[in-house]
Amino acid sequence: MAQRKTERLMNLVFTLLATEQFLTKDQIRASIAEYREDSDAAFERKFERDKQELRELGIEIEVGSHDALGGVAGYRLLRSDVELPQIDLTVEEAAVIGLAGQLWDHAGMAQESRTALAKLKTIGNRFDPSAVRMIESRLTAHEPAFDDVFDATGRRMPIAFEYRARSTGESTTRHLEPWGMVSYRDHWYVGGYDRDRRAPRLFRLSRIVGDVRPHGRPGEYEVPEDADLKQVARALHPPAPEATAVLRIAAGRAHLLRRRATAVERIDPTADRVEVEYAVTGDLADEIAAHGPDVVVESPAELRDAVIARLRTLAGVSA
Repeated sequence: MAQRKTERLMNLVFTLLATEQFLTKDQIRASIAEYREDSDAAFERKFERDKQELRELGIEIEVGSHDALGGVAGYRLLRSDVELPQIDLTVEEAAVIGLAGQLWDHAGMAQESRTALAKLKTIGNRFDPSAVRMIESRLTAHEPAFDDVFDATGRRMPIAFEYRARSTGESTTRHLEPWGMVSYRDHWYVGGYDRDRRAPRLFRLSRIVGDVRPHGRPGEYEVPEDADLKQVARALHPPAPEATAVLRIAAGRAHLLRRRATAVERIDPTADRVEVEYAVTGDLADEIAAHGPDVVVESPAELRDAVIARLRTLAGVSA
């Protein structure tokens, strides 16, 4: 269905660009196969939706008539209104864009970045990420909600979703005007105006349960000029550590845990004993459980029990 709509929109754009004359609805309908298959009422609805979709993409269809007496209205697109000018990049700018294209390691964004780079290359731009002297990193996004939240953020469209609280595990419906997204410690967050709390809030995408639903129209709100997502993101910083966990970590595994270690002791060639400070038992238990058998909690017992409970849940075994 999505592919058919994309093809229809592309055909509509090409049709309106193919002539400088204003085309009537009947002429447009006769030119596009999917429109011809519809009833009159279905065509009217679909054509209005398609025009709105193009407006949201920044493509404004001109309405007018060549009839001096103001006859039947028609539609057209002028190439000067939709075509981009020649894009010339410096060596440094091209290097940054090339590196940005390599950052994404996510199915949807990877395809988008490859397409963008290919288009820029066809007009003579070269990309050399090695010109930027930095450590190459990659952004990953495995949260099921990522695509819908990313899309809503770009379109300034309010959304609704079920959100699982960290403290209680209970889910409630939240309504958000998304301002932007940020990645922190391998997790994605969306920040914006929480309509329920009437204040800026930050939500971790992995705690969104089920589908992300539109809760308004694209362009319904404006991101405040003084909105500071970095300030909202400061909520990501955990409270001061109050306890220390002793972990047995397989050699060469769990690098993020190792980076936070306050002490490391080699047990044997296959494993190390690592001490990590933490503040919230549940958060560290989530992180440890994600490593499976590569990380074993030696102490404290409370943390070990929390990890075991999570692994049993994942394995479908009752406690």
